[in-house]
Amino acid sequence: MRPVNLLIVDDEPDFVRTMEKRLSRRSMNVVTAVSGAEALKLLDNFSADVVVLDVKMPEMDGIQTLKAIRRRHPLIEVIMLTGHASMDAAVEGMQQGAFHYLMKPAEINELVFKIEDAFKRKTLREERVLEEHSNNAR
Repeated sequence: MRPVNLLIVDDEPDFVRTMEKRLSRRSMNVVTAVSGAEALKLLDNFSADVVVLDVKMPEMDGIQTLKAIRRRHPLIEVIMLTGHASMDAAVEGMQQGAFHYLMKPAEINELVFKIEDAFKRKTLREERVLEEHSNNAR
């Protein structure tokens, strides 16, 4: 199986750098962004499988970013990261199509497990789309 193409979006640069290092060591192709707007620009050129997205960010928050990702890239799976204060936003994220949410600070093994789970789901969805397209072309 190919490595996961992962985009991490969080407005805390130290957190982003740490997660990039830790997840790259686990054979993931990791790209990072420190804002929702930057993430959307990156997704125009980086075919992410999974996005790990902070809920609470200035300007464009995680929910707004999630909605934009869903519109532009409906097959990408999104895992929301939230603190206790933004639990309602995490629930809204699930209603908007997020794959899962985790409380910050997320335990690295749990995060890796959820990323791998989301990647499997995306791969299956892509296979179904290709199969439907192939059947319709006949």
